[in-house]
Amino acid sequence: MIFSSRLIEDAVAEFSKLPGIGKKTALRMVLHLLRADDTNVDGFTQAISQMKHGVTFCEQCHNVADTKICAICVNTSRDRSQICIVENIRDVIAIETTQQFNGLYHVLGGILSPLDGIGPDQLNVYSLQQRVKNNAEIKEIIMALSPTLEGDTTVYFISKQLSGLPVKITAIARGISFGGELEYADEMTLARSIAKRLPIDNYVNVSGI
Repeated sequence: MIFSSRLIEDAVAEFSKLPGIGKKTALRMVLHLLRADDTNVDGFTQAISQMKHGVTFCEQCHNVADTKICAICVNTSRDRSQICIVENIRDVIAIETTQQFNGLYHVLGGILSPLDGIGPDQLNVYSLQQRVKNNAEIKEIIMALSPTLEGDTTVYFISKQLSGLPVKITAIARGISFGGELEYADEMTLARSIAKRLPIDNYVNVSGI
């Protein structure tokens, strides 16, 4: 692309760095902002800046938060006896969208993948272990990880780390096809998988680990 303005060229280059945004889409976005009212553009840029500099991670579950503890963890109407283990923040959003789970979460920040150099020390596994040890309210741990080889390995590892603790460990049912990503499952399938979760022993036997 040839631009008559270096400022527009720079803006297009920055937008095209976003995932799934090509040069043409980036150009449409930039031209839209160029034509937009100054107040709207200022609000857009301010929101992005505040998000980048203001968002932090919950000290309890590692979800995104505006304060030290996220809105889900401080919500007294949530069922504190259930902790749903997810890979990332997008999975929290996907499960919350189903409106079928009212417990708390624990975001691992990834899954075990030795080939990629991701081991237990790179994940929020040990903080989960301490969380369960120090909180007698927790009665059930629900593994809601994507049904991939890495996901199943992570489920197996965590279940071993929590063995001996007075909690029931379950996993979402295989409504999501093997190799699928949790965040891309439709709401009904995901809700059904949560509702029909299985004891971890059944899950491990099915997955073949």
